[in-house]
Amino acid sequence: MGRIVSNFFISLDGVVEAPDQWHFPYFDDEMGAAIGRGVEKATAFLMGRRLYDQWAQYWPNQTGGDDAGFASFINAVPKYVLSGTLTEATWQNTTLISGDTDQVAARLREVKEQTEGEINMSGSATTARWLLAQGLLDELRLMVHPIAVGHGQRLFEDTPTHRLRLVGHETFKSGVLDLIYAPEAQDQG
Repeated sequence: MGRIVSNFFISLDGVVEAPDQWHFPYFDDEMGAAIGRGVEKATAFLMGRRLYDQWAQYWPNQTGGDDAGFASFINAVPKYVLSGTLTEATWQNTTLISGDTDQVAARLREVKEQTEGEINMSGSATTARWLLAQGLLDELRLMVHPIAVGHGQRLFEDTPTHRLRLVGHETFKSGVLDLIYAPEAQDQG
């Protein structure tokens, strides 16, 4: 059975918006290796409509250079897009999942049951919050950067309380903390 793993670059003050404006000074080989280990476990990818729109325009056209390896992976891997407004998904190996909350949650449970390995997500704070509220998120991986951005969307804004348990951690030389959490409800049985 597959597991949904959500990955974020996040600032000390909880900002996840526009990491391209503050994340890159902290990116190094150590962080790249950790991200690479996560990508190696991914057998599918989950995204919201906005991320789909951005990535579907960029990644199919990347065939050489530094981006070629990830482009090859992301173009070939099964992708699932959650959207109430998208009418078709044209990026290869992409399945659109839409409907009311119950229908989408039921379809994602089917996807998890049919998938071996990890179903990765990158960003998509709204989607991550929804997955957590639906009991569908298995792991939340936060790369906490030693910077207070001061503005932008935070991962948790106006949300109910969610108890999480630390299941892994690593400190990079750059000061970035790689923290892995699991929702407590996932382990209760």
